[in-house]
Amino acid sequence: MANGWAQDGAVQDQIDDTVADAVLTARARMPSGASARWCAVCGDDIPEARRSALPGVRTCVPCQSGRDATIRGAGINRRGSKDSQLR
Repeated sequence: MANGWAQDGAVQDQIDDTVADAVLTARARMPSGASARWCAVCGDDIPEARRSALPGVRTCVPCQSGRDATIRGAGINRRGSKDSQLR
């Protein structure tokens, strides 16, 4: 398939790069180390099951859910379309 200046398989390379970036971002957000006994946000007790399932946890489930809702992706446009360059 002719893609102008793009090499064959460039679309799959873009998909692979996007997935790899998402995996690296998720790994960077994962906590590590000893878990806290009480939530750093609200002060409630963090259940033992959560502390053992996720080492390094610092927040309870409701507080972490609220924090996760505010995370936004980087939104990298790998397509390089003319429309995106004009904005």
